[in-house]
This record gives sequence, structure tokens and C-alpha cells, in this order.
Amino acid sequence: MNVFVAGGSGTIGVPLVRALLRAGHQVTALTRSPEKQPALQALGASVAVADALDRDALAAVVEAARPTHVVHQLTALPAGGPRSARDLEATNRLRVDGTRHLLDAAVAAGARRFLAGSFAPLTAAGSPLDPDDPAAAAARSMESQVLDTSRRGAIEGIVLRYGLFYGLEAPSTRAMIEMIRRGRLPVVRGDASQLPIIHVDDAVSATVLALTTGGPGEAYDIVDDRAVSLTEIVRAIASWTGSPAPFTVPAWLPRLISPHMARVTAVRMPLSNQHARTALGWRPLYATLQDGLADMFRKAA
Repeated sequence: MNVFVAGGSGTIGVPLVRALLRAGHQVTALTRSPEKQPALQALGASVAVADALDRDALAAVVEAARPTHVVHQLTALPAGGPRSARDLEATNRLRVDGTRHLLDAAVAAGARRFLAGSFAPLTAAGSPLDPDDPAAAAARSMESQVLDTSRRGAIEGIVLRYGLFYGLEAPSTRAMIEMIRRGRLPVVRGDASQLPIIHVDDAVSATVLALTTGGPGEAYDIVDDRAVSLTEIVRAIASWTGSPAPFTVPAWLPRLISPHMARVTAVRMPLSNQHARTALGWRPLYATLQDGLADMFRKAA
């Protein structure tokens, strides 16, 4: 395969590029940051430098790559993860306008299949977000653009709804570990959240499989076997790192001073990965958070 990875320098982009190259595929990685070009070239990938919001520039680099498959992993999130609605605005634009530009470029270049990496808490059944929430609306726009284009027969479109990424290659995980070590990340009393999560390596393996398996026009939840609460994540990392036990705050406090944290603890989405297992032939290497953390900290030791 000749794969064009848009967002090739991102959290999932880099390990995805690495995995595709290891499997013997030709890969062009798109980044908008020229300073990231040497690292991608060192992996063995061809590199295209363009802003996905610039329709003409994006069309030119996709046409030059002549890909058979295109993977959309475009985001513009802060290194430590979003903490406010403002942190999502650039990613929202990429999911609306960037998706349209990339789809048009992929179809024009004659690509056969188009994969879009979406975010399960924004679009999967049971999302607690208001339908008018800008982040949810942008993610739904991305998904509908891909699936509608697939139904028209212009390209084989597939949506992968990832859970929250964790792993040593996820900047948000590294930031969380540092906060927990410093005793700066509390848990919320009565936290009953059920967060769909996925180790970055498992997200990569599902994505590679979906390039050749799965039905056009389908969406798959790429999540662990079991959802977890934010409290479980924080306490597990504290235990693995030998950090002090996190302190507990009342439920009203995050709503007052950290609305994003309050929204996270309100998520109750025990999603199933059975559809992805059956249709993609995918099996997560780390079925649960404890499995993933055990291997993560063993490798870091």
C-alpha cells in the first residue's frame, strides 16, 4: 500500500507511520511543521509539509503522493491535552474544514480507502455532551463527511472512534504522570465516570487492520474491554509510580474551578469493542488499563 498519513507527527501519527513502514508499506506523512520533517524522515517516511486548512496546498501534496489509502489523524491539541473549550477550537476546524479538504484531495488523487480517526466520547452513543457542543458538532461533521462520501461510492470511507489515548507516546499521559507525582491531580468524591480508553499501540494496530478490512461506510469503537473512571486511572498511576495517594475533592469543586475535569467525570460510556473485533479481526494487546499500565511502566523502568 501507498499510505498518506495526515497528522503524521501527532500522538498516534508517529507510531502509525512506524508500524506501516515496519509492515513494508510506502508512507507519506503530512505535517504542517517543517521542524518535524527530519524526525519523520528518520523513520523512513516521505514527508509532505502543508496546512490542511489550505485547500490548494493540501491537494498538491496529496496529488504528488498518489496514495492508495489516506488516514486522517489531524488534530491541533495542546501537548498536555485540552483543558478548556478554547483548546479544542483549532482541532474543531480541522475536523470540519480539514476533513473536507483531505477528502476532496484523496478522491481527486484516486485513493481507494479513507480512514478517519474520531473520538468516541464526542460521537458514540451515550455521549453526555450537548448536541450543540462545538467539539461534538465538529466530530460529527467529520464522521458524516467521510461516511456520506463513502455511501456515494466516491471512496471507501471508514470511521474509527478511539477512546482516550494512554501510553508513553501520549503527551497527555506523560503530563498526567507528572501531575500525579507532584500531588497536583486530585480525585473527585463519588466519581462514577466510565471512560472509554485505548492504549496508543492498540489504536495503531486497529488502524492498520482497517486499511484492508472492515466495511466501507462503517464506524468502529476502538476501546479497551472495560471502561474506567478517572479516579481509577489516577490511583493506578499513583500506585505504579510510588506517588502519594491523590487527595479527594468534593464534586462541586471541579464544576467551579475546572469545568473540563467536571465534564470528564460526567462521562459514562461503557462502549463495546465487539464490532471492531468481529469486522476487523482486531484484538487489543492491552485489554484493560491495568494490562496497559503494567507493560508501560515495565518498559519505562
